[in-house]
Amino acid sequence: MVGVDTANVIVKPLISEKAANLAGANQYVFVVRKDANRLQVRAAIKTMYGVSPISINVLNVRGKKVRFGRTQGTRSDWKKAVITLPAGQTINVYEGV
Repeated sequence: MVGVDTANVIVKPLISEKAANLAGANQYVFVVRKDANRLQVRAAIKTMYGVSPISINVLNVRGKKVRFGRTQGTRSDWKKAVITLPAGQTINVYEGV
């Protein structure tokens, strides 16, 4: 992923009940590109939100099996990143939700 703009690394913030609970512990969850690594996610967070994370945990999520009538298929695999910020720094993820 050489030469990719940092704005394209983060797809969207992940908004769920589990992610809202993690936000209380200063951890935020984002959906990132499948081919992104920790260093690219760190650079994207710094440029987009102006904060420097303490740690970044990246994990692959396997797509669920679904049915379309008689045909069975799968949803796409995706990658998420859990970003831990230092105390006192926040990101407004739930703005407008």
